[in-house]
Amino acid sequence: MLEHIPAWLGNAMSGLRAGVDKLAIVQLGEDFDTLDLTSPAFSNEGRLPLRFTADGEGISPALTWTQPPAGTAHLVLLVEDPDAPAPQPLVHAIVWGLAAESGYLTEGAIVADGTGSASAGDVGRNSYLREGWLPPDPPSGHGKHRYAFQLFAVGAGAGDPGGTPGRSAMIEAITGHVLAAGLLIGTYSREENGPVGTVETAVPA
Repeated sequence: MLEHIPAWLGNAMSGLRAGVDKLAIVQLGEDFDTLDLTSPAFSNEGRLPLRFTADGEGISPALTWTQPPAGTAHLVLLVEDPDAPAPQPLVHAIVWGLAAESGYLTEGAIVADGTGSASAGDVGRNSYLREGWLPPDPPSGHGKHRYAFQLFAVGAGAGDPGGTPGRSAMIEAITGHVLAAGLLIGTYSREENGPVGTVETAVPA
């Protein structure tokens, strides 16, 4: 995957990023209440532990959140990378239809689940068109990437995005029906072993 991009190329693309203005929580542009979304594994704006990335086990982190407002029918989780070198943020996870009273997701819970369940929700498609958690995998030399965990409390009038929803169907279904939202940012980057884009030459003795 992206770990195979050479560091010099990642550095050359460092200015190419989708942008935070394209995150779903920004594009929805609605005036909604705030959910307190946290993780026991990392702080807001903190570095994601290796086990949640493509350099480790590649499992999803645990998440917890406060009680959503009255009238919440269900919750929707969307994880996006606005620093991806692409026109749109890279989707790392979608979970549709979490029970309003659930309060948390356990570590490793975002996996392919077919049609899901009424209590645990339905895991949707990431940017690789697969169900489940897409582990952070930024190109070497591209700098720090932010992973935006966005949780939406959705009212009863929301639409149905269909089975195994993708980002577009999910956004269409919840637009105009978000009662509250929470945002948690995790970061990750690949360390460099040497100067980027240079070749060291031996000095004659």
